[in-house]
Amino acid sequence: MLADYDFQPPDWQASGLSLYAKTAADVERALARSQRTTDDLMALLSPAARPYLEAMAQLSHQLTVQRFGRTQQLFAPLYVSNACANECDYCGFSMSNRVRRKVLTAAELAMEVAFLKRQGFEHVLLVAGEAPRVAGVDYFERALQQLNPEVAQVSLEVQPMSTEEYRRLHRAGLHAVLVYQETYHRPTYHQHHTRGNKADYDHRLAALARAGAAGIHRLGMGVLLGLADWRLDSLMAAHHLRYLERRCWRSRFSMSFPRLRPAEGGFIAPHPLSDADLVQLICAWRLFSPNLELSLSTREPAALREHLLPLGVTSLSAGSSTRPGGYVVEPDLALEQFRIDDNRALKDVVAAVQRLDYQPVWKDWDPHLHVSE
Repeated sequence: MLADYDFQPPDWQASGLSLYAKTAADVERALARSQRTTDDLMALLSPAARPYLEAMAQLSHQLTVQRFGRTQQLFAPLYVSNACANECDYCGFSMSNRVRRKVLTAAELAMEVAFLKRQGFEHVLLVAGEAPRVAGVDYFERALQQLNPEVAQVSLEVQPMSTEEYRRLHRAGLHAVLVYQETYHRPTYHQHHTRGNKADYDHRLAALARAGAAGIHRLGMGVLLGLADWRLDSLMAAHHLRYLERRCWRSRFSMSFPRLRPAEGGFIAPHPLSDADLVQLICAWRLFSPNLELSLSTREPAALREHLLPLGVTSLSAGSSTRPGGYVVEPDLALEQFRIDDNRALKDVVAAVQRLDYQPVWKDWDPHLHVSE
C-alpha cells in the first residue's frame, strides 16, 4: 500500500505534549526568525501564542504583501456530481443520506461554466462526491477537454486517483489537484470514514505525492477543521507539506482552511475552533511558509472573510454554490454538500476586495507558458 510513498505523520500524542508545552519564550524566538521550522510553527500554533496574535497578524500581513502584492485570486467551485460511494458522517453527500443524486451531463456542464464565464471567472474548481463508476477518470478527462478552451485554469477536488490517472488528466490540461486528508489522526479518521474507498487512510495520504509524480502544477492541501485538535492536525499538515516540497519540487502548493459547516445528517463538530483560533491558524501558516498560497472559502461569513483577507489569504472563492447544477441548471433542487455562510453576489465580494485596497485577479496562469519536461 505504501510502496510508492514513505510519509507518515509524527506520533500524535508525543507531538501534542511538545506543542502544549511551548512557552512565551518559544513564541518570541519563532517570531524573531526570518525562516521558521516546524518546531517554530508548533510554538505559533500553541496556546502560548494567543497573547501575540496582533504581532503575528502584522508580520503575516507584511509577508503576504511582500510575496504576493495586494492581490486576491478569485475562483468558483463547480460541483459536477453529488453521487458518492463513501460513508462520511459529516458530509451531505454521504451515501446513506436519502437524497436525490445528480451527475452533470456535458450540456449541463456547458451551461454552468458559461454562467461562471459571464460572471468573469477564469479559474474553475471541479468538485464531486467520490463515485468513480459514474464520475471517474473518463468523466473528468472529458470535462477537462470541454472546459479548457473556455477558461484559463481548471482544478480538481474529487476522489484520489492513481499516478497514471493523474497523468491522463494532466495531459488533458488539469492545473491543480486538491486532496484534503480531513484529519491526520488515524483513529479519528476511521471513526468518521466507515465505508467506501475513502475509508483507506493511507491511499488518501499518498494521493498528492502521486499527483506530483504525474506533473500536476499545483497541489492543494487542507484538513477539515473541527474533526480533531486543529493545532495538531495543522502541525501534521506542515510535516506533510515539507515532505511534498522535497519530493514534488516542481509543483506549487496551497493550503485551505475549511471549518466544518452544517450539512444533511446534522453532524456537530467534535472539536470546533473559534474565529480567534482561525486567525491564529492562518497567521501561523503564513509565518511558517511565506510563499504558500492560502485559500478561504465561502464557508466563512462575509465579515470574517474581510477581516482575514489582509492577514495572509491569497485566494478566495466567491458567489459559490455547493450543489451540482446549482448556478443555472437546478439551483433549488440538487443536494448541497454543506451550507455556505458568505452568500454575497460576486459583485459584492469584488467590491469588498477593492474597498480593502486589493486587486481581484481572475487569471494568473496560462498553460502555454508552462514548460514541461
